Amino acid sequence: MSEKTKALEVNIMGRSYRVTCAEDEREALLAAVAYVDKKMTEIKAASKVAGTERIAVMAALNIANELLSIKLGTGFDIAELKRRMNSVQSKLDQALSQQESLF
Repeated sequence: MSEKTKALEVNIMGRSYRVTCAEDEREALLAAVAYVDKKMTEIKAASKVAGTERIAVMAALNIANELLSIKLGTGFDIAELKRRMNSVQSKLDQALSQQESLF
């Protein structure tokens, strides 16, 4: 782990995930975690979807739909958004692969 990255423990729907994150992206990652947790909790409460994995997929689809519904306006940097999304996806993939090895 480099000096600029730190391990961070986050919770989504009561499950703990350990991710590494650059210091300057910490707030954005925590905001994303809170948003995903909120979406997953809403889906669990409002539907009969069972299983964390299915709830996560439904939340991902809802979030993707929200993102794609945004009209691209002036000053919106799609390349930066893609870079950040890829970064978060990579971190989540890493965290999930570590979690799977525990079970």
